[in-house]
Amino acid sequence: MDPVIVVGAGPVGLSLSLALAGQGVPSVVLDEGPGKDEPRPARTVVLHADTAAMAHRLGCATLRDEGAYFAAWRTMRRSRPAQRITFDDGPAPLHLPQHALARGLRAAAGAHPLVQLVSDSRLDSVEQDDHGVTAHTQGAETTWWRGSYLVGCDGARSIVRKLLGIRFPGRTAVERHAVAALRTELPWPGEALLHRSPPQEVTSRPLPDGVWRLDWLLPARGELVTPDTLVTLVRDTLAAWCGGTTPPYDLLDTGVHTLHHRLARRWRDGRAFLAGDAAHLLGALGTQGVEEGLRDAENLAWKLSLAWHQGASEALLDSYEGERRTAVAARLRAADQAMPALRAGGALRTYLPGSARSAESLLTDGHLGRGPLGAAPAYAPPAAVREVPTATEPGGPVANVPVTAPDGSTVPLRDLLGQGRLLVVLVAPGTGVWDRRHWLGAGLMPRLAAAVSALPVRTDLLVADGYPGAPAHTVLLVRPDGHLAATFAGVRPAELYEAADAVRAGAPASRVPARSAATPPIAVID
Repeated sequence: MDPVIVVGAGPVGLSLSLALAGQGVPSVVLDEGPGKDEPRPARTVVLHADTAAMAHRLGCATLRDEGAYFAAWRTMRRSRPAQRITFDDGPAPLHLPQHALARGLRAAAGAHPLVQLVSDSRLDSVEQDDHGVTAHTQGAETTWWRGSYLVGCDGARSIVRKLLGIRFPGRTAVERHAVAALRTELPWPGEALLHRSPPQEVTSRPLPDGVWRLDWLLPARGELVTPDTLVTLVRDTLAAWCGGTTPPYDLLDTGVHTLHHRLARRWRDGRAFLAGDAAHLLGALGTQGVEEGLRDAENLAWKLSLAWHQGASEALLDSYEGERRTAVAARLRAADQAMPALRAGGALRTYLPGSARSAESLLTDGHLGRGPLGAAPAYAPPAAVREVPTATEPGGPVANVPVTAPDGSTVPLRDLLGQGRLLVVLVAPGTGVWDRRHWLGAGLMPRLAAAVSALPVRTDLLVADGYPGAPAHTVLLVRPDGHLAATFAGVRPAELYEAADAVRAGAPASRVPARSAATPPIAVID
């Protein structure tokens, strides 16, 4: 079967290609650029627990070398301390330059035999038929490419989106920020900071080696920010934080970042899909566009993998748009509702009914990956099976508990995601101290193993000593992307089969109808 064509070699396109490769699906990544990323220290990304775990699984080595975990999150209002949050109960956000993330993913993709990276290749046409997609590129050479599916990860000005005729409505210049990366010493080493003196707002986030990214909220439409203006912002801000005296600093990079809110009308057209900035633009109030793009890649990869290996139903392929577009739309809606109050000083509960939280708390949630502005999404589970309530809401990302496989190895649950298989987890207290040969043939395990072997999708059987909120003998069904699909009280073979079949959205379709016909001859690319 032909590889998947991925258009765009930014973090989203590279993550998708690696996620597909991890599930045995080859891909061709068409990169309009020269195959390397321009270093921009002031252009950074924050990854939270689910996306950081995904990047680690994909082999991005730069996370360790060039990323910094927040030691704490500090909030100040009018120069007075308002809140300080530590991360004793969960993983801290990871902050790193976007070019470092892309470079690490590119290195992993370049080393994988199932990923073909092609630089200097500008897409200019896409055609579909009943069996695949044909793409034409210009660049160093003019080439026809043949793929089973095509995914546009080619950014806000997506050529794929334009060729498919998909509208991209939304709001322009929702927020504007002056940005600087500098090396200096601040009074709170390693701690991120939100400092509000409405209407002014400044954030600082740490990077390795004493480097910080600072953001100043600017009027959405205002005067041009000159280099002298930026230097004045830096000096005044550092002096305000350091007792009235500007400490020595080394200015590494500056810029002005304008944020737009847009959402593509459709994310799927036959065998073609959109992901990342090609499908959505967001970033106001602490939200993270790159992170949402990585979630797109993880959601789509296992569905394309199932389609590539054994065929997938129309409903499963459509569920990518249904789940991801709904999640991003909710994030955009929450930001748009909160912004008038946060930026104009109105009452928050006017825009967010039932909310009695401060503006600083809501902004903190956006930056820390919590609440309506930042929490990892929950997808409505296709199977209405939740016999056992747990601390994870239906469709939400599972807790990263240690699990033991039948071969005796014990690893964090998230390490086993991204392999295109369902996971069935039996909660069995005491597993950690049992010898493997004892629990494999004891209690519920033989019946559960038999039930798992009969499922219509490849499935791994795991055992956990415990799971938050789940009593002993709870059985969890987890999707390949780590979202909880169903819970059961004990072994229920028929219900387990039904739930697994619902996750794959039923029997695969015989073919995927295309909305355009392929006409040109095809050069087969090895």
